[in-house]
This record gives sequence, structure tokens and C-alpha cells, in this order.
Amino acid sequence: MNALAQPLGSLLKIIYDLIGNYGLAIIVFTIVVKLIMVPLTLKQMRSMKQLQEIQPKIKELQEKYKNDKEKLNVKTMELYKEHQVSPFGGCLPLLIQFPVIIGLFAALRNPGLYVFGSEEIYQQINTSFLWLPNLTDPDVWILPILAGATTYLSSITMSANKNDQTQKMMTYFFPLMIFWWGRSFPAGLTLYWVVSNVFQAVQQIIITKPYAKAKEGSN
Repeated sequence: MNALAQPLGSLLKIIYDLIGNYGLAIIVFTIVVKLIMVPLTLKQMRSMKQLQEIQPKIKELQEKYKNDKEKLNVKTMELYKEHQVSPFGGCLPLLIQFPVIIGLFAALRNPGLYVFGSEEIYQQINTSFLWLPNLTDPDVWILPILAGATTYLSSITMSANKNDQTQKMMTYFFPLMIFWWGRSFPAGLTLYWVVSNVFQAVQQIIITKPYAKAKEGSN
């Protein structure tokens, strides 16, 4: 936990020293982290697009080998290899973001230790932001609602297969789960999640717009 929280806290402290506002520093910190992850996000999107393109062939294999699971697995892996697609490529940015969230959770829960270097210095910092008196304490309603809403927004912009029932269920279930968690998390962490989701949704729309136009042109 310390190994994750310390560098993230140091980066947040550098941004805070430049800005002078703790809430704005968390927002800028979020944008910096997301910008660093853009190459991974692009890789994720390419993987998801490739997986979507070969879905008809996967369904053909599933129908052809529905009574032979072992043969189906072999043929499916051959199909992935033929098209140079990794079925796990879309998970990489999520796996990388998870330790970032864990480290940031520790840093924002104990900013005196991980961000400002001492509790005495932290006590002199104004940690209020907008309606929030202290970003270390949970916000029970507004930020959790925003976290759930932006998680839903991010989910629908990232959805590769609109007809997938599991994906549909997660689109609605995950935002509710984030809302519930957000009510107990430090407000600073929930603020990070909200900004991260908004960034992700905007980025997804910007990146996929050329693909959509190209598809319309080909039709």
C-alpha cells in the first residue's frame, strides 16, 4: 500500500504546490493520470473494436462446436491468433487503474502522511472544496450520485456490444455499486472517480467519432 500511495501522494503534492487548492489539485491530478494512460486506453479500444469485428465468426464456431467444448476453445484461440486479437487486451487499462485507485485511496485517507509529509502541515491546509468542508471525509449524497451517474455515462460510451445481456446488467449495476461505495469513501477519492469518468467519456466520444463517420461513409 505504501509503495503505491507514496508516489501518488508526491505527485498530488507537487500539483497542489503549483495550484494552491486541494480540490483543484485532485482534479488536475486526475487529468494528468488519465493523460498518461491514453496510450493504454487507445490499445484497449483497438482490442475491443477487433473483438467486436470477429464476434460473428466466434458465434459461428460456437454453433459449429456447441457439443465439443474442447474443440471450441482450440478453434476460438486459433481465431484470436489469426486476427492477432487478445481476449484480455481490453482489461489492461482497468488492471492498471485499479492499483492507482488503491494507492490514491490510501493517500487521500491519510494525506498528512502521504501527501503533505506530516500531520502538522496538513492541519494548516484548507481542504474544503465547493460545498465540501473536508475532502478527507465522505460526502454522503452529491458526490456519490455524481460518481454513479458518470460511471453510467462512461459505461454506455465504452460499451462495445449493446446487445450483450451481461454488459447491460453491469451498465446498470456498477453505477449503483459505485454510488454505495462513494458514500463511505473519502470525498477526494470520489471526486477523482467523477473527474476520471467524465474524462473517459469525453475521450471515448472524441476518439470514436472518426470511426463513426467512416462507417457512415462506407454505408
